[in-house]
Amino acid sequence: MASLAAAEPPAPRAASRSPGLGPSRSGSERRSNAADPAQDAQSRSVDLNHVIALLGDSGSKDLEKEQLKTLKNVVKHFENGFPLKDIAQITDVLNLCADKMYEQEAFTEPLCELIKLFGLPFQKRKSSDEANYSVEVSQSITQLGYLMSIQSSQVRIQICKSVVNFFNTELPGKLLSGYQPTSPNYKIRMAEIGGLAEILVLSLTLVENQLTEKLWVLKALQHLSISGESCEQMVNVQGARRLCLCLNGADPSGQLLFRSSDILWNLLEKVSKEEVVNQLRSLECVHALKEAFVELVCGFRHCDHQLRNDLLVIATLLAESPAVPLIESGFAKILIVLATCTEVKLPNPLVKGFKLTYSYEDFEMKKLLFNIIGILSKDPSSAQLFSENHVIPALLYYVKQNQRSAFPDWSAAQYEELQLHALAVLASVAPVLVDKYLSCQANTFLLVFLEWCISQDPFFGRGNSFHGTGGRGTKLAQMRYSLRVLRSVVALYNDAVNSNLCDQGAISQLLDILKYAADIAKEKESIALLEIQADILFILSVLCEDDNDRKELFSCEGIDILVSYLKMDPTRLCSGIGHNCLLLSALDCLWSCVIGCFIAEESFIEKQGVFLLLDLLAVRDNNLCNIILGILVEFSDNPKTVLHMSIWRGKRDRTAANVLVQLWRQEEQDLGVKRDQNGKIVDPKRPVMTSFQRQQKVIPVPACCPSFSVMEISESIRAKIYSLFWKLGFENLPGLSAKDVVTLAIIQHYIDFKVGEVWSEISAEIKEEFRPVTSDERALKLISEVSENTGRMVLGLQNEALERQHNQEIKEEKKIYKEIQATQVQKEMIDKSWQNFLARTSNYEALKKAKMHQKTLIEASRSKAKLHNGPEHSTDIPKLHTTVAPGRCVTVEGPCQEGLRADTDPARSKSTVGRAIRNNQKDKNIGLSQEKISTCRIDAVPKSGI
Repeated sequence: MASLAAAEPPAPRAASRSPGLGPSRSGSERRSNAADPAQDAQSRSVDLNHVIALLGDSGSKDLEKEQLKTLKNVVKHFENGFPLKDIAQITDVLNLCADKMYEQEAFTEPLCELIKLFGLPFQKRKSSDEANYSVEVSQSITQLGYLMSIQSSQVRIQICKSVVNFFNTELPGKLLSGYQPTSPNYKIRMAEIGGLAEILVLSLTLVENQLTEKLWVLKALQHLSISGESCEQMVNVQGARRLCLCLNGADPSGQLLFRSSDILWNLLEKVSKEEVVNQLRSLECVHALKEAFVELVCGFRHCDHQLRNDLLVIATLLAESPAVPLIESGFAKILIVLATCTEVKLPNPLVKGFKLTYSYEDFEMKKLLFNIIGILSKDPSSAQLFSENHVIPALLYYVKQNQRSAFPDWSAAQYEELQLHALAVLASVAPVLVDKYLSCQANTFLLVFLEWCISQDPFFGRGNSFHGTGGRGTKLAQMRYSLRVLRSVVALYNDAVNSNLCDQGAISQLLDILKYAADIAKEKESIALLEIQADILFILSVLCEDDNDRKELFSCEGIDILVSYLKMDPTRLCSGIGHNCLLLSALDCLWSCVIGCFIAEESFIEKQGVFLLLDLLAVRDNNLCNIILGILVEFSDNPKTVLHMSIWRGKRDRTAANVLVQLWRQEEQDLGVKRDQNGKIVDPKRPVMTSFQRQQKVIPVPACCPSFSVMEISESIRAKIYSLFWKLGFENLPGLSAKDVVTLAIIQHYIDFKVGEVWSEISAEIKEEFRPVTSDERALKLISEVSENTGRMVLGLQNEALERQHNQEIKEEKKIYKEIQATQVQKEMIDKSWQNFLARTSNYEALKKAKMHQKTLIEASRSKAKLHNGPEHSTDIPKLHTTVAPGRCVTVEGPCQEGLRADTDPARSKSTVGRAIRNNQKDKNIGLSQEKISTCRIDAVPKSGI
């Protein structure tokens, strides 16, 4: 035993958890298989059948000597390993030898020698031998495990040594001629198939009082536990419970505790944790774990500290199960006292002799103890232990600014990690001990600590731990976990806690922190910053709810912050880092901190808050629509809200009514309400019934319980949309298409339809229980007919709306057709004018005819009244050699005479030219060229003559 302990002292956890299989065999390391003549002769001389027959006989001393000699020859022959083809016969020899050992102790040594050879690699001739002899090999290894029942310490230890050698890949010095060793993992696989781990766990009962043998069994199990299948076999025979009870055995070397805990670790890692914990949940196992832990707490060796932390992890896994009697066994109290003794510094006999060395192992122990406190906080029965052992003051010890003088024994990084961990645990413990939380003035500690977090005090967080994620170089991690603590206690809606916070100016301080975090987020966003902002908004929502004075205080600075959140780009809601939670928190804060306070509402509306809500509503995000509609319904009691909703215009000039109608249609589609392709009512008897309601059977319920129809009102958004339309009105709403009008007709009569649904349910419940009297039956029938008639009336209105839309579409189609027709006529006239122009330029007779026609038109356009002594103007331009008008300029010549006045006013001249051009357009319509009029000289006439 002493040599075993000296050979294998407890190793660090990381090194001991998975015993290695050793180096693999490479090509350069293969042994030579050259034939050995002596060995070959010996091979021919060993007949295993003869050996089996010889061992089966019993008789004189001479026969016994012959049997022992034969066994020695067998051992000598197979000194380099058993061939796979002989495994079945070797197993028979092994069993016969074990039987002989019960009669004669002289067979103990040969038996041990044979068992020792099982630790060597098996020999194979062909690669297929491993698969072909797998059944025989697995049965042989199983039989090897059964030999643990032999009451011989030497045999049992040798069996365990051979099992340990399964994991040794070192090859023997020589190999049989023509044979190769099996693969390194072959025996391990065969041991798994043969259930060797299960047999060894059961054998622990046989070696209960033999320490050396027990240690060897545990060593073998430790090697086997690297396999998941072997671990499952151990658990199947209550291996976790058996190993836990071995923790406290008397063992000066510490091997028993070390190996048992290592195997338990492997079981927790490779098998279902629930199954292992279920085996360790007994009071007996928890006591054993507690005693082993207490023994190690006062240890001073490095390996003791490592084992202590390993047991703490196992205790943590047990604490996660409510059925484990951790509190009843007193183990929880020891853990809590250890976690708080260095901060509270009160004498306690439970930790007598314990000294914190501030080593890395002690640092890990401190974090594990904090973690266990957080887990125990989920159990209400632990509240008394927390209160008695001053958990809240111990955790508040870390709620202070990080100065070097505050943590002389820990490094800065370690102290920061412990500080953040303590804050995280405080968030779990504080709701359990509210009275203790208030008596320790925890709110004051946290508010002062938050003030430091936004101060200019130079501090750079390391961000090395899990809790420090996102806080490197800043104090954001401290701020994040401090706000988590406040959120956890505020979420209790405890008036004493909330009043205590508000009396210390928490609302103004939180708004300052919120602006600080929002400013940092503009430069670089992170998950930590978004969580900080969301937590602050939630805390403010709870503090200001149902208190107008606090709402007014919030409105001074908070409205601008809320408006900035409502302007968030909707595409960022799918970023995956928390923008959706932040926006929901902002909407919740809006509902709790603004609605109900006239001053706050007016300020929000003046800053275009209603417009921003409608912008978000138009995005049609299912997670936002319900809460936004609820906020708008609450705001709609303010007349300004309805006005803002009426004048709002979204993208593509959408109106609020159009957005609400589309949301209604989408909601009905999701609920499975029957509608045709135009959105009309399909079933006038049940016009707004959902698919879920149609599937429900008639279930009579008490009068105090709401029916399915009533519950549907609170669960869907249709009632909110109806309420908003009731404020906006149902007539003369802009921006609605015919399909929208069809849907609006249903919305307008939504309450009538729901009343009909409720009466239908009442009627069905009455008829399910008993037959109503004649008058009641007549009344129920009349109510049903009224509801159905309402549905038919709405259906008629929908048909009228669609018909009007159809007629309007026909009118617009005719109008467009006329425009197309006029365009075609104009095109034909232009083509005809062009043909006439071509004719004048290529046919002289056509040109003369056009000229005569032009003169005729000019003469017809002259005034019939002759001017006395007036000048005569020629319409021909001398020496003109073109067939088209040279330009649009018209020269008017003529002397001013008495009684006559030349119209030289530029504007007047311009109007004259304009009339000439319009006349030109008229000529164009009758097929004349546009340029003809411009060749004429127009006489200057008095204004009265024009």
